[in-house]
Amino acid sequence: MTLRDYLDSIKNRTVAVIGIGVSNTPLIELLARTGIDVTACDRRDRAALGDTANKLEALGVKLQLGDDYLDHLHHDVIFRTPGLRPDVPQLLRAVEQGSELTSEMEIFFRVCPCPIIAVTGSDGKTTTTTIIAELLKAAGYTVHVGGNIGHPLLCEAGEMRPTDYAVLELSSFQLMTMTCSPHIAVLTNLAPNHLDVHRDMAEYVAAKENIFRHQGPDDIAVFNHDNAITCEQGSRVSGRARYFSRMQELSDGVFLRGSAIISRQQGRERQIMTTGDIKLPGVHNVENYMAAIAAVDGLVSDEVIADFARSFGGVEHRIELVRTWRGVRFYNDSIASSPSRTIAGLRSFQEKVILIAGGYDKHIPFDVLGPEIVEHVRLLVLCGATAEKIEAAVKAAPGYSEGHPEILHASPFEAAVLAARDRAVPGDIVTLSPACAAFDQFKNFMERGKTFKAIVNGWAE
Repeated sequence: MTLRDYLDSIKNRTVAVIGIGVSNTPLIELLARTGIDVTACDRRDRAALGDTANKLEALGVKLQLGDDYLDHLHHDVIFRTPGLRPDVPQLLRAVEQGSELTSEMEIFFRVCPCPIIAVTGSDGKTTTTTIIAELLKAAGYTVHVGGNIGHPLLCEAGEMRPTDYAVLELSSFQLMTMTCSPHIAVLTNLAPNHLDVHRDMAEYVAAKENIFRHQGPDDIAVFNHDNAITCEQGSRVSGRARYFSRMQELSDGVFLRGSAIISRQQGRERQIMTTGDIKLPGVHNVENYMAAIAAVDGLVSDEVIADFARSFGGVEHRIELVRTWRGVRFYNDSIASSPSRTIAGLRSFQEKVILIAGGYDKHIPFDVLGPEIVEHVRLLVLCGATAEKIEAAVKAAPGYSEGHPEILHASPFEAAVLAARDRAVPGDIVTLSPACAAFDQFKNFMERGKTFKAIVNGWAE
């Protein structure tokens, strides 16, 4: 089915799109310009939407706004925004009455004319997705990047060619109701995350498994062999399972032998590059590269992979060096919205650091974070809703003693950054690696990271 085929199939049906945000606005406009009866639903009121409301209405879009935006869903097709659970009462009622519940990403999978490579996991998704996309581009392919990064791809599906590649980062929220899987699926790792939205860890893991659950015998799924959950998942694939590992050699996959990154398949092995070729700091980025190599093996030459690794400086908000100010290095790791991500960031530095942490409470336990902070942090500056929970985890950790690390509380966010700065001395590292989402003070982790960078870059020498 092509995009045009799909649009023609719903031309005489009523459509509701929930969420007037970055991912859904182009979809709403496409539907309206195709002549489809479309209603855009959003919790925000007209004043909050601003000029967007006027532009949509000029296209003939009906608006359903405010706190009761979900109360009148009687449409033939409903596009769910990823952040809204599919089992809220209003959606369940609509489905019972005959509505078809779908999403922008689910339809993209149905109409995309080229192979799809998709990445999910608790940590490392964006960097791994970016590495895969950039490697394919360097090898001469036309690549379309979307999902959680890039921009919405459904509206561009009609312009894609069978020889292109679509590379997607997919969240558990996008995957919850997926009934299609990509040609190549990558699971970077799995650890507790988003338990403020998912009922429990089992539901979170089940959502992630949709990335490979619907694959066929000719498809490939790449798993982290060092992660207990993803390692077990590899035994249940319909197609070919490949693995990557820092800890042991593999019969089919990518692994470390000393500092050499080796790929082995069908009994033959070769060295792709060494860890010294990777410009990005941290062992977690070695894992990201191994995952990407396992995905593009046979599509991208070893020379292209090694050359790219030597020059790629990373993605914004991921252990990003913001500035060296009076001998102190300031890093923006705002993407670290879970304990496992912060742990990876802390292990990237050889010296003890000043850590700024805390934020929105996703109901994730911090017990695994406590010992890592004790080992890697000289001064802990806490800010946000989870500050006391993180402090409790640190003080309960083996090896903690009063003042090691020193713990400060500072609020609001800028006060925490200034407290870290004022206690730093030349040679120190200050890293924003919150271990929490940003929603208690910011719209998202990107806004938090940009705010941090603006504060740090605003200081006079």
